[in-house]
Amino acid sequence: MTGHHSWGYGQADGPSEWHKAYPIAQGNRQSPIDIDSARAVYDPSLQPLVISYESCTSLSISNTGHSVMVEFEDTDDRTAISGGPFQNPFRLKQFHFHWGTTHSQGSEHTIDGKPFPCELHLVHWNARKYATFGEAAAAPDGLAVVGVFLEVRIAKISVFFSQGTKAQFRGFNPKCLLPTSLDYWTYLGSLTTPPLNESVTWIVLKEPIRISVKQLEKFRMLLFTGEEDQRIQMANNFRPPQPLKGRIVRASFKA
Repeated sequence: MTGHHSWGYGQADGPSEWHKAYPIAQGNRQSPIDIDSARAVYDPSLQPLVISYESCTSLSISNTGHSVMVEFEDTDDRTAISGGPFQNPFRLKQFHFHWGTTHSQGSEHTIDGKPFPCELHLVHWNARKYATFGEAAAAPDGLAVVGVFLEVRIAKISVFFSQGTKAQFRGFNPKCLLPTSLDYWTYLGSLTTPPLNESVTWIVLKEPIRISVKQLEKFRMLLFTGEEDQRIQMANNFRPPQPLKGRIVRASFKA
């Protein structure tokens, strides 16, 4: 279908309704999923993940109405991930978060049925193979998203964002948002928001990072922009796990 459909996380426009405008919602490689750690297959051929964010240039931060997003300059391969299951480096385009109204839910992926309060997605694209992010987002091997779980603990990181729609946001290096261990699970999946393209190789890091309750409360204070400008608290902006449909989840580490 063409045209812009309004979607959200409410009763009328939430994940259970998305398939009406986006039939791919019922496709064979949809995300997120529940990762059954005992059924994940250790694959010794998987390379360690290499994350090169040294020279990264953040451009802006915005409240998209569905999440908080930080965008990056992606004109060269200096800010990229490589190794892992990838042949080419994938360039960092943006990162955003999904979270819940309570500590007991919020992440999109779950591990052995357990959700985390928040999940960070670092979105990368295959710029060696595709000319633009849009072209990559439509291709089965076009995107790579690194998922990082956030646990609520004593603050280790600070999360920045603005209430405005879009603000300049420079000099932020997302390296501080990564855990010490880069052990990961990987599987073939999709975007978790419309248009739900099945273009993502997922890298879900096993080790969570920790944020403080205060930081999570700040997220919960952000507002979705609703119809007629009603302001709805922005939270529970996560899609529930989707059927695996025969896909294999590979692990870079021995369980």
